[in-house]
Amino acid sequence: MPEEEPVANGPAATALPERMTAVLADYERHLTSERNLAPLTVRAYLGDISSLLDHAARLGLVTSEELDLRTMRSWLAKQQSMGRSRTTLARRATAARVFTGWLARTGRTATDVGALLGSPKAHSTLPPVLRVDEARALIDAVVTLADDGTPVAMRDVAMVELLYATGIRVGELVGLDVDDLDHERRVLRVFGKGRKERTVPYGAPAERALARWLGQGRPRLVVIGSGPALFLGARGGRIDQRAVRTLVHRRIADVPGAPDIGPHGLRHTAATHLLEGGADLRSVQELLGHASLATTQRYTHVTTDRLRRAYQQAHPRA
Repeated sequence: MPEEEPVANGPAATALPERMTAVLADYERHLTSERNLAPLTVRAYLGDISSLLDHAARLGLVTSEELDLRTMRSWLAKQQSMGRSRTTLARRATAARVFTGWLARTGRTATDVGALLGSPKAHSTLPPVLRVDEARALIDAVVTLADDGTPVAMRDVAMVELLYATGIRVGELVGLDVDDLDHERRVLRVFGKGRKERTVPYGAPAERALARWLGQGRPRLVVIGSGPALFLGARGGRIDQRAVRTLVHRRIADVPGAPDIGPHGLRHTAATHLLEGGADLRSVQELLGHASLATTQRYTHVTTDRLRRAYQQAHPRA
């Protein structure tokens, strides 16, 4: 599945046969309990598989065990005829292969009928990223507002510094607890997709911002129900992802000429700057929590494009 959370297809248009419904319920328990996927991801998988089973039922199948490659291909062909994008088709083909693989592993089918299911290659696009000077200007804009000494301003500096320093996802940021930080070693513990744990380092500027927030800002926002959350909203609860996105978009607007990016754009920016600074691909993969090296390799295209532009602008024989 792509790094961005997929969007669910919605419920099937007709009631599924009883045995298909039972298998779908078992699959939901597998995704939730065994794979520990996020609710939105589970809903997306179930939406895709519900669509596949609905298509199979319309063709006369009554059990998931009757699925075959021809049925799955006709399902994708129907999606294409409805104008679905290449990215959507690729995602749904992946969801189908994951499902048939689970059917085979759990003994519900003798073979994995979806193993040979192809899918159109999705266009790999990345959002725009900031130049190093633009990233510095973004942080300066946030720091300037923090001069008023309010706890919210101190929190905002710490969040933006940490997003750029680590490249963590916005969901990972808001899920951080106070004891996830190791101030002495300047590393933090992150629980990524599927609750996979990884350790991510951060720099001295982020540590200074965190120390100020924890020492002067957070204590002024803490309420009885705050719990261990590292970053708090104005009312003392764990901060919401939407608030972080709003913050980044507003502060980016203060940087002349910078592209309008959100927290995910800062993640891409951090990855790009790491690679441009000489970090090896495997290290960046581990820092970002990518399951596949191919996901991380997308950033090399960005750095190569920048190198090409710099060459064309600067070399007399370009």
